[in-house]
Amino acid sequence: MSAPRRPPLALYVHVPWCVRKCPYCDFNSHGVGGGASLPEDNYLQALIGDLDADLPLAAGRELVSVFIGGGTPSLMSADFYARLLEALAARLPLARDIEITLEANPGTLERGRFAGYRRAGINRLSIGVQSFQTPQLEALGRIHSGDDALAAVAEAREAGFDNLNLDLMHGLPGQTPELALADLDRALALGPEHLSWYQLTLEPNTAFHSDPPALPREEVLWDIQDLGHERLEAAGLGRYEISAYARPGRRSRHNLNYWRFGDYLGIGAGAHGKLSQPAEQGLSIERRWKTRQPEAYLRRRRDPRGFVAGRMLVPTEELPLEFAMNALRLVEGVPMASWQAHTGRPPAELLQRLVEARKKGLLVEDAERLQASPRGLLFLNELLALIDETG
Repeated sequence: MSAPRRPPLALYVHVPWCVRKCPYCDFNSHGVGGGASLPEDNYLQALIGDLDADLPLAAGRELVSVFIGGGTPSLMSADFYARLLEALAARLPLARDIEITLEANPGTLERGRFAGYRRAGINRLSIGVQSFQTPQLEALGRIHSGDDALAAVAEAREAGFDNLNLDLMHGLPGQTPELALADLDRALALGPEHLSWYQLTLEPNTAFHSDPPALPREEVLWDIQDLGHERLEAAGLGRYEISAYARPGRRSRHNLNYWRFGDYLGIGAGAHGKLSQPAEQGLSIERRWKTRQPEAYLRRRRDPRGFVAGRMLVPTEELPLEFAMNALRLVEGVPMASWQAHTGRPPAELLQRLVEARKKGLLVEDAERLQASPRGLLFLNELLALIDETG
C-alpha cells in the first residue's frame, strides 16, 4: 500500500510590530510608536534560523504560497524582504506561479516603498483599509485616513501590482447600512482583484472586549450583510469563502490552502504551523508554534532549544472538527473524498451522523460533497457542533 499523499505546502511569515495596537486586534502585534527603529537585521537572521530548523519538516517539498502577515509587515524595508526571499529560494523549491503576499497598512508607507517590494519578489498586496470614513477609522484606532488608503492603492498600481486585496470591515461602531455600502462602493471603485469583507467581532484579550463600543443592532448587521453580498456579487467579485470575494482566477491561494486543510510552515514570533506526516493509518498532523514575544524570539537564536515554544499531535478524534472548521468556510465546500483523506473517517459514517444537519437545512443535498448551505454559512457554529458529535 502506497503512502498517503501529503497536501500542498505553504509558508507563513510573521512580523510582530505595528505603530499602535488597534483596540479590536487579538493578533500577536506589539506597538512600537511612529519613530522607533526596528531590529531588521536581527529579525531577518532569526527568521532564517527559524526556517533552517524547520527544513527537515518540509523535506524538499515545493512551496505554493508565502504570506507575510503581522503586525504591520510594511514597517520593514524592501531590502529586508529581498534578502528574506533570496534566502527562502536558496532553501526550498518554489512553485513557478508561487503567490507571495505582503500585508500593508496605508499609514506606514513611504513613497516608493511598494515599488521596492515588487522588485524584491512580492507579487500580491493585502492593504488593511478597514474603512474610508474618518469617524469609523478613529473608532477603530487606525492611524491612516481614507485619503491615505486611496494613495496606497494608487501607488500599488503604479508599482506594477496587478493582484491586490483590500481588507474592509463592517458592523463598526455607529455604522448604518448606508455607511457600510458607501465603504464598499469606495473599495469597488478602486478595482481590487480580491476583497476581504468581514464583520467586527469583540475578541477576548482586546481593548474592545474589556470596554466594548456600541455596535449596530443585530437587524442592522443582517441588512448590512445582505445588501453588501448583493453589491459585491453584482460588481463581479464572487464569494468563495465566508468573508472573501474575488474576481475569476484571483482567489487567495494561501488562504485556500488553509481552508482545504493544506500544510504550512510558520516562522516568526508567535507563528503557527501545521504539518502532515505519514502514519500507520493515513496521515498524522502536528501543530507547532513559535516563541511569541519578539524580544524572547530574538534571544532564541542562541538558545539550543530553538524557536519552537510548543507542539502537539492532533488527536485522531479531533480531526473531523479540525477539518470541518476550515473546509466548511468555503462556499463550494470540498469533495467528500477529501474528508476521508484528511480525517481517516469513512464518508458513510459522516453522512449518517449529519442527518440532523440536513434536516435543519445546514448542508447542501449532495452525497459527493461536504458543503454548507447558505443557511449553514450563516449558522456555521451550529453546523460545526453537529460535526463535532461525529468524533
